[in-house]
Amino acid sequence: MPITGPQARAARALVELSREDVAGRAGMSVEALRAFEVDRIDPGFDALVRLRAALEAGGAVFMDEDEFGRGVRLKFPRGDVRSIRRLENEGGLPAEDDV
Repeated sequence: MPITGPQARAARALVELSREDVAGRAGMSVEALRAFEVDRIDPGFDALVRLRAALEAGGAVFMDEDEFGRGVRLKFPRGDVRSIRRLENEGGLPAEDDV
């Protein structure tokens, strides 16, 4: 799935990396990344693959387009995933919470 400029900009903000850092990791110039993030240029397939890989390595997860559009979110750390799974499997009858 190709990513859009706004997705890349949002992913960069989520993973808290500077434009310079992401551009360096993706092997692009800072100017090319800036122009892509505001939808002024298409940096090409190879650059987009490297950019996506750099952002995913930082913890971004890109979501395919659905009825709400495309998206990006932050990956849960392993510890959080284990905690969520443990809580989801705690058992008992489903009922309303008293909270």
